[in-house]
Amino acid sequence: MTEARVILGLESSCDDTAAAVVTGVPGDARILSSVVAGQTDLHAAFGGVVPEIAARAHAEKLDTCVAAALDEAGLRLSDVDAVAVTAGPGLIGGVLSGVMCAKGLAAGAGLPLIGVNHLAGHALTPRLTDGAAFPFLMLLVSGGHCQFLIVRGPEDYARLGGTIDDAPGEAFDKTARLLALPQPGGPAVEAEAEHGDPARFAFPRPLLDRPGCDMSFSGLKTALLRTRDGLMDGNRLRRRDRADMCAGFQRAVAEVLAEKTRRALAIYMHDAPDVPLLAVAGGVAANKAIRAALEEVAHEAGANFLAPPLRLCTDNAAMIAYAGLERLALGHVDGMELMARPRWPLDRSQPALLGGGKKGAKA
Repeated sequence: MTEARVILGLESSCDDTAAAVVTGVPGDARILSSVVAGQTDLHAAFGGVVPEIAARAHAEKLDTCVAAALDEAGLRLSDVDAVAVTAGPGLIGGVLSGVMCAKGLAAGAGLPLIGVNHLAGHALTPRLTDGAAFPFLMLLVSGGHCQFLIVRGPEDYARLGGTIDDAPGEAFDKTARLLALPQPGGPAVEAEAEHGDPARFAFPRPLLDRPGCDMSFSGLKTALLRTRDGLMDGNRLRRRDRADMCAGFQRAVAEVLAEKTRRALAIYMHDAPDVPLLAVAGGVAANKAIRAALEEVAHEAGANFLAPPLRLCTDNAAMIAYAGLERLALGHVDGMELMARPRWPLDRSQPALLGGGKKGAKA
């Protein structure tokens, strides 16, 4: 496909309702509009995302986000060449809301429907923002996922390792709750860490004593909980103690990610890619300390480093529209039988990291 196409993308896998319009060809595309309606206020009282509340909010906001995205792009639905939508993985109620909305738009306008793996959206973001050439090494690090992927093509991913329990973003959120910080936890912990001493507490660096690229963050969270309990004065925690715990926790996560990235880079570089590239995507990629640690590791290995703009680190529909553009170029479209999927691993040749049950592997 050499002719530029216009793709409308929808994203509703967690707690951000988003729509965007992207135009171009694979490796050379631009964002015409990107609209995101967050749900932070709806979930604030619960200390985390409530799936039922999220699904209802998506159902209420999807059509208005689509209208706003088309208006911002200066286009009508008749100007669009295809509708791309996150079809998984994610909270099933939210994913289903997006898929049904996309089906309605595609059927009503007579447009091709393209189901997109949410993780592929993140993984292909370097192609959208910088036209990155295949293959590149991607560290996808977010609230629900953390894995190393060699991205060889739009639908060709080799997983080198990932978290066997909590994702880093989930660990940040749980840490924020333990320390009575607001949600989302990542930005709150990062802001508090700026005032703390990262060397005060000796938090563990899980799995660094084992070979490979797999990670674990649940034990780190438990260590912080025990440290907090030992510092409590009645029901109160001193500001200095909280800041030092946040700083120590953040450094531990950064060092684990850095060392595991060093190992993943060694595997990736063994194939001598023409333009070695380490890319990072997902919400945790917005953390400045983690970005700096990863960039240093990339430079040590002789690889370029790429992190998307902060607005494209968190969930958005521009990445879904672009991933749809890549799939459309391959001639891969879906019919009205497209299903919402709570689990959808990118590399199906690898055993599941997080267990699957009857519906298959989560990641």
